Parts: sequence; C-alpha cells; structure tokens
Amino acid sequence: MNSKSAPQSSGGGFDWAKVKAEIKGYEATMEQPDFWQNQDEARSITQKHDQQVKELESFDNLLKNINDNLELARVDQKDQDVNLRAELEKSYLSLLKELEVIELKKFLSGPHDDANAILAIHAGAGGTDAQDWAEMLRRMYMRFADQRGWRVQIMDESRGGEAGIKSSVLSIQGPNAYGNLKSEAGVHRLVRISPFDAEKMRHTSFALVEVLPELEEVAEVKIDPKDLRIDTFMSGGKGGQSVNTTYSAVRIVHIPTGITVTCQNERSQAQNKEQALKHLRGKLWHLARAEQQKVKREIRGEFKSAEWGNQARSYVLHPYKQVKDHRTGLESKQPDKVLDGQLDDFIVEYLKQQSTKK
Repeated sequence: MNSKSAPQSSGGGFDWAKVKAEIKGYEATMEQPDFWQNQDEARSITQKHDQQVKELESFDNLLKNINDNLELARVDQKDQDVNLRAELEKSYLSLLKELEVIELKKFLSGPHDDANAILAIHAGAGGTDAQDWAEMLRRMYMRFADQRGWRVQIMDESRGGEAGIKSSVLSIQGPNAYGNLKSEAGVHRLVRISPFDAEKMRHTSFALVEVLPELEEVAEVKIDPKDLRIDTFMSGGKGGQSVNTTYSAVRIVHIPTGITVTCQNERSQAQNKEQALKHLRGKLWHLARAEQQKVKREIRGEFKSAEWGNQARSYVLHPYKQVKDHRTGLESKQPDKVLDGQLDDFIVEYLKQQSTKK
C-alpha cells in the first residue's frame, strides 16, 4: 500500500495510520505460539484484525476511485469530443455510498460498540398475534445479520402455543454488532389483518426488543461467584420435547439484582454457562451505566414494559404500507423489505441523530 495515497480522512472519521498500526499489533499477537490457548480471546482478536483489514482496503479503494474519477473529469473537461458526464454521475453516486459507510464508523465509538450483540425479543400484549409478530422480528434480525455474513445463535427460546414465539434470545456475532443493533431496542408495533382471525379483523401487536453487548470479563463488571445461583436442566425442543439426554442447559440468577439469564444452545454445560455469563455481564453493565448516568433513555438495551408506550418503530401492513421510526421520524413505504432485514437506513439515521445529542 502506498502511504502517500492514504491520508487521514477529514473530520477524523478514519485514521489510516492508526488502523495500520492496530493491524500490525494484532498480527504480532496472532504470531505468538500460545495464541490459541484462549480460544475465545483468539477468535475475538482474529475478528478485530479481519475487520480492520477490510476497513483499510475499503478506504484505499475509495481513495483510488476518487483519483480515477478526478482523472475522468479532467479528460471530460479537456476533450470536447468525449462525453463522460453519465459515467461520472454514476461514479459520484457510488462514491457517496462508500463515504456513507466510512462516515458511519464515526458513530460507532460508544462503549462496547465493537462487541458482539445479545438481542432478546419478547412478545407483548396480543396473544397469538403478538407471538407471531415476535417470530417475524426474529427472522428480520437473522436476515439482517445473514446479509452481513454475521453469525447468529439462538441461546434460548420459548415457543408460542398456536404459533410464533413467546421469547427468543440471540447471540449475534459480527463487527460492531452491538453498535449497529443498539438502535433496535424498544417496543415494535405491528398493524395488520390478523391471519389468526376468522373474521379477518385488523389487529395491533407489540413486541419488545432488548439489546446488550456480549461481554467477556471486563473491568466495569465484577461478578462475585457467591452472588450467583446456577441451575442446570434439560434443553427443551419444540413442543417441550427434550433434545438433550444430559442436563446441559444453564440458568444463572444474579442474587443481588434478581437478573436471570438462560442458555441452552451449546453442546456442553460449560459452554452454555460461559454464554450465559456473557449475557449476564451485558445486563449488569447496562444496569451500572443507568445508575451512573441517571438517564435511562440513554440506555439502549434497557428492559421496559411491552405495552402501549415507549414505541421504537411501527410497521403498518394494513390499511396502508409504512414503517415509521418514532424516535427519528424516518419512514419507509416498503415494509416487506424492512422485514426482510433491510434496516440500514433506520440504523444510520438513529446513530446520526444520537451523535448530535451528545
């Protein structure tokens, strides 16, 4: 890479030299003979290294494309017989998209924004319709993650009676997963013709989305083992059928706060325990942050009542089609695309507006 073509971006959005130095640091660590002794830490470092390499490549490609377009513009201006206007306009729009991606990184500098995310969905008022809506949201977030090549694991899930899910807890693993998904925390409202109503009446359903960073051991969160009650049980399959012959599922209760977390996805009890502890650390971190700041609305993953208030977003499928974010005012007339995981516009607008409030 030619360092002459890699200046720091304006506004501090991308520091080429800093990223290059971080990559070298990660590579030096990865070359250590004992690097894979702690596999969780090794995977985390590898993920961060790969993320930084991609960012560096994206920035270098952007600079190259800018220089190429400047050269095209000079040719177009010099030679009256050559008309490159249409090609330049197309390239300009493409460059704007690339710049937006780089600028977005400026908004992902909050505490643990670079962490994986734990996203929990809870069906609210509305019975079967609400449980079906909760499952629709789970699919939306899994599609969102899949489109980015992120890994998704269902840590815990409670199926609904007739259809859908009562609750689901996902571990979403990818670069800046928490930073992106923290914008989804809150109550999501659906208005549609109910597929479960013989009279085809319009129904309103609610589901609560809770978002937490997936935390390894961090200085901000100290957990005394004596404060934990740990229970094991058989993992339950669909319809309550056991899918494990051993008691590998783990439930952890943090006695001082009453916070309870469960994981039954992993193969072994030890793995489920570690995953549940990551979930617990995320919850305790949010709790501590709320107490320190005394401004609960800043706590993106705070658990709130899935009833009428505190709406993050509304999805209307009937009598018209619209998705509206009540915090930013952003609207979309294409709910089908949004429900298929196309959340970028909503996430970017939320992050932009939050950054101006700080």
